[in-house]
Amino acid sequence: MTNKIVAIQGNHPSKLNFETDTTVFLAKEIQKKKYKIFYYDPKDLSIINSKVIAEGFFVKFYYNKNKKFEISKRQNLNLKKCDYILIRQDPPFNLEYISSTFILDNLQHDVKIINNPSSVRNISEKLYSNRYNKFMPQTIFTQNINEIKNFFKLNKKVIIKPINSYSGNDIFLLSKFNLKIIKKIIKKHNYIMCQKYLSKISKGDKRVFIINGKIVGAITRVPKKGSFLSNMSKGAVAANTKLTKIETMISKIVAKDLKKEKIFFAGIDFIDQKLSGDINVTSPTGLKTYYDLSNINLAKTFWKDLKA
Repeated sequence: MTNKIVAIQGNHPSKLNFETDTTVFLAKEIQKKKYKIFYYDPKDLSIINSKVIAEGFFVKFYYNKNKKFEISKRQNLNLKKCDYILIRQDPPFNLEYISSTFILDNLQHDVKIINNPSSVRNISEKLYSNRYNKFMPQTIFTQNINEIKNFFKLNKKVIIKPINSYSGNDIFLLSKFNLKIIKKIIKKHNYIMCQKYLSKISKGDKRVFIINGKIVGAITRVPKKGSFLSNMSKGAVAANTKLTKIETMISKIVAKDLKKEKIFFAGIDFIDQKLSGDINVTSPTGLKTYYDLSNINLAKTFWKDLKA
């Protein structure tokens, strides 16, 4: 029996969409190389006698209509025994998420962790984008009501996003300043991102995949009728796409910076050739969808570059 192990810190397999899920797609690919997959939830991560221990289970994934996965009985595993650990749980990026990165920091000299836990902790997916402000629509990050009111005066139609949420949750398009809604979002999420609405989102955004500092592919995600959300989980439809010269230029800049930050796998998004302000490093998605559209398997690229 193989001793090669990949641990996945993520949401339970029963909660995953096997038609589109990137975590499953990556796991299936490394299974072909005779690696065993150990799955655990962040809440089951511990430090015991200076060892990083996870309570979870070994799992085998299938692309089978009647059988999607098979799990073993729960057990404890010393994560130092793993060859790789993938951080793949969904945000919100809360204190539990942050604490799990501190725990995994203890393994950085022994196990390859994707993405690097210190880097995941230091790169706020939306706030990090501020360094690329000149490539973005007008954007502010704040919880100051007066600043938000002034932003509406300048931009009229505004997208409101929580800083640390995910998958298009709690995102609002407002055509005028609405104090009640804005206060409600701030109360729930504290800092928010306010961004000038780009009407061409109706034609879709572009998700660019970055692996090991390189642009490796892209898809367009078109919102369903009547929606401004391009998230696949919100009903958007994906299609093949090509990057413009401007998008390629910006993507190369971001990819180079992310590699310096020890981010191996990321996704960045464009609307109308402008960065939308989401630098996805916690649990980037879209690789299975890209494969279904292009027949290009970026999971192979992922593992080949990781082993290099």
